[in-house]
Amino acid sequence: MTHPSAHARTTPDKPAHIMGSTGEVVTYRALEERSNRLAHLLRASGLGPGEHIAILLENHPRFLEVCWAAQRTGLYYTPINWHLSAAEAAYVVNDCGARLVVTSAARHDVATALIGTTPRVERRLAIDGVLPDHERYEGAVAGFPATPVADEREGAPMLYSSGTTGRPKGVVPTRVDAPFGTPPAVAVLNRRLYGFEADSVYLSSAPLYHSAPITYCMMVHRLGATAVIMERFDAHEALRLIARHRVTHSQWVPTMFVRLLRLPPDERARVDLSSHRVAIHAAAPCPIPVKEAMIGWWGPILYEYYSATERPGMTCLRPEEWAAHKGSVGRAVLGELHILGDDGRELGTGEVGTVYFAGGPQFSYHGDPDETAASRSPQGWTTVGDIGYVDADGFLYLTDRKGFVIISGGVNISAQEVESVLAAHPAVLDVVVLGVPDEEFGEAVKAVVQPVDMTEAGHALEQELIQFCKQRISSIKCPRSIDFDPALPRHPTGKLYKRLIKDRYWAGHASRIA
Repeated sequence: MTHPSAHARTTPDKPAHIMGSTGEVVTYRALEERSNRLAHLLRASGLGPGEHIAILLENHPRFLEVCWAAQRTGLYYTPINWHLSAAEAAYVVNDCGARLVVTSAARHDVATALIGTTPRVERRLAIDGVLPDHERYEGAVAGFPATPVADEREGAPMLYSSGTTGRPKGVVPTRVDAPFGTPPAVAVLNRRLYGFEADSVYLSSAPLYHSAPITYCMMVHRLGATAVIMERFDAHEALRLIARHRVTHSQWVPTMFVRLLRLPPDERARVDLSSHRVAIHAAAPCPIPVKEAMIGWWGPILYEYYSATERPGMTCLRPEEWAAHKGSVGRAVLGELHILGDDGRELGTGEVGTVYFAGGPQFSYHGDPDETAASRSPQGWTTVGDIGYVDADGFLYLTDRKGFVIISGGVNISAQEVESVLAAHPAVLDVVVLGVPDEEFGEAVKAVVQPVDMTEAGHALEQELIQFCKQRISSIKCPRSIDFDPALPRHPTGKLYKRLIKDRYWAGHASRIA
């Protein structure tokens, strides 16, 4: 495992990545030359190792060349969620301290709004068009050499949490001064876990500004393999791309599985998936019925893992482990698992508490020592606030995020458990469960459902879903009411902006705890 320069010499015409909908191919030669030109521009702009740029781009053919230009010049680079509002994007640009921003004509609304709200940005480059106060990217890089800068060093992405439970937080990576070509430890681990090699073809189905897609695509380039990048997720298109490009490895989130399973059976049956060897999924625990259905269709190729943008540690559940540990996210493959109670006491097998990792990579939140300190136990172990338990075999089961436990009448209820039940109903396309204010119980269990057919939304479906829950879990956990929504506010990676839905029901309350 090295870097694209080596593959540009040995296999210059091999696709480094292919865009899904357009079929545009970026070869290793093109990736090398383009990233070198931008690397020289970054140096000419006065950006040295340890400084920062931001990337506001859709899944664009040039996205990864921008990443590699920063990666090979020792810079921090922050891809920005382009679904953010202008104010939210400005917060990220200002917070990370970016001196240069690369964007595109397609992002013109937010890009132009940033001009007056990001005063520390010294240079703005726009791909595919002319924007006010931006240089044309293509013209700006054209005059620079296609050869490497003299002082290549490894950079690193500084990613921001997706903001599902609050304001995005910058996760500060390790130092950015390793010799260029030194692979990140997580890339070495992922290659070993999933068997990536130079002949692998990886389907990237999510936005590149998210942690997993960018990490895996950069690893693919280090190996000299090929990434197929979807501009946006579509279940029909995903299957077509696997067949067309003979995809060997892919990555998903559970909501994508749900959409794949909603496809007509005849369409699913006629697609050639014989090349597909490894399907990796994460971001949220996968409901057992959904995973069972996917294994029944694709076979024993599903690998589940649990980690976070912060990468405090990592677990992995292999296909052969699934039958004996359904609902688990696997055993630790990076760091050592510990479960702690609210009093800091370590809990035993099967006891539910906050998930910590010992001995994993250390992280900090940019400019936020209090949040960093809150992520540490007295023993120095790290957490991102998830709740779960470990079984006798060392397998981790997640039960919720700490902020998403519903306390109703003094009883702790896992929203995730109720969501997993409702997600198995054939009329449910997407669902979120949360606690809403209740005068008697403090909080009442509420479900918000995106139905497969919005015309079926109403009292009859509400009662059907409540009864469906009561047949499967304790009635005390079941929703007392269900609202219907044509589309839940999900991050394109599959994570739900639960706080936005919760705000609907807690508006006017000084606290979200009744």
